[in-house]
Amino acid sequence: MEEVKEKVVEALRSVIDPELRINLVDAGIIRDVEVKNGIVKIRISFTTPFCPLANLLILNIRNAVKKVEGVKSVDIEVIF
Repeated sequence: MEEVKEKVVEALRSVIDPELRINLVDAGIIRDVEVKNGIVKIRISFTTPFCPLANLLILNIRNAVKKVEGVKSVDIEVIF
């Protein structure tokens, strides 16, 4: 499980915030990653509740994480 989590975090580093121009992990947008039986739960917090790129970033997160071997599904929770 830990190996899959590491791969998921690495995949998240490939998702770049177009406004900040850094990856979501380093930007602090990714708050928590949990992996259990191939189910990935990611908690994220945008810099503003009205982030105009929220839907695009969520789509990019989902697409990047789905490519990781061993991932069956991706659940993203937006928190503030």
